[in-house]
Amino acid sequence: MSLESAALARVKPSATMAADAKARELKAQGKNIITLAAGEPDFDTPDNIKEAAIKAIRDGKTKYTNVDGIPELKEAICAKFARENGLTYKPSQINVSPGGKPVIWNAMIATLNPGDEVIVPTPYWVSYWDIVLLAGGEPVALPTSEATSFKVRPTDLENAITPKTKWVMLNSPSNPSGAAYTRAELRALADVLLRHPHVWILTDDMYEHLVFGDFEFTTIAQVEPALYDRTLTMNGVSKAYAMTGWRIGYAGGPEPLIKAMAKVMSQTTSNPSSISQWASVEALNGTQAFIKPNAKLFEQRRDLVVSMLNQANGLRCPTPEGAFYVYPSCAGLIGKTAPSGKVIGSDSDFAVELLEAEGVAVVFGAAFGLSPHFRISYATSNALLEDACQRIQRFCANVK
Repeated sequence: MSLESAALARVKPSATMAADAKARELKAQGKNIITLAAGEPDFDTPDNIKEAAIKAIRDGKTKYTNVDGIPELKEAICAKFARENGLTYKPSQINVSPGGKPVIWNAMIATLNPGDEVIVPTPYWVSYWDIVLLAGGEPVALPTSEATSFKVRPTDLENAITPKTKWVMLNSPSNPSGAAYTRAELRALADVLLRHPHVWILTDDMYEHLVFGDFEFTTIAQVEPALYDRTLTMNGVSKAYAMTGWRIGYAGGPEPLIKAMAKVMSQTTSNPSSISQWASVEALNGTQAFIKPNAKLFEQRRDLVVSMLNQANGLRCPTPEGAFYVYPSCAGLIGKTAPSGKVIGSDSDFAVELLEAEGVAVVFGAAFGLSPHFRISYATSNALLEDACQRIQRFCANVK
């Protein structure tokens, strides 16, 4: 008899975490490795947020809290949604979870029944697919491509919806592609969703503040208020505030859904860290002055990486609108021979050979549901990015 449950057997470990762990292992062995696999800012958490956490500890705010968030944080989240997104929520419509993944998990486990379908555009963040599987639902891939800038076309969304569709997941800016939907593009998707009132929408806005140039971020319930009552608008403090390790994600949505998610939490994680919650109050209510300068630094890094990758033989790298990822195509290298003598038969092979030959860790595209591509996180210094891209150029030049 197997120890592993049937539900767990349906899923795979996170490929992004596996790639990062492999790179850490090689570094520990003394090898010169540049890791472009992890999805976290290299900036430190701002001091005002740290001080708020220290104060919370000194003030004895170290006990259990309300299962899905302290009132002060829920109020701060409501204020954020109103201030930045034009969305009005009450605290009873807010969920605070120990990270973005638990927000999605809580929503899926609270609502999915066997046979329910969840439309997941590809390329997708690796956890969407497997969370749906773990929750007993059926993920349905909705392919995009470089030709559509990795964005869903309204006709394709229309064709993907069935009577079994329970949710559609949207992510803008996207992990892994960095693609972000304009207001007009969201308007067109909203028009489709208005025709299918049985479909709920989960929009992952985690990279909201990391958009470049004159791009204007909008979220779908803001663009189409008629979808407000069946949209879960998700965000968190991890990316914009460099708080990945603090583990706070949040969402606004219809009260019955939020209550159901809290019920899940009451029997699983219970409340997020009390200290992290108080730090997040300061993050949302305190100064936001560092956000735009940080985004500008990411934009400069994007331009550097896109330029250097497009100079590599066999690679093609689009210019994304946001986040801190690029999603280049390695189609020009498939079927060719790596310096090791092995044939590159897939983007997974490409990532393995690149790591072994040049010590650069990336995540292969199949992990995100769309090949032949790979993801690079440029959330590191310009010097390391230049070094990594030079190594990638050298590797590609040596592929025959």
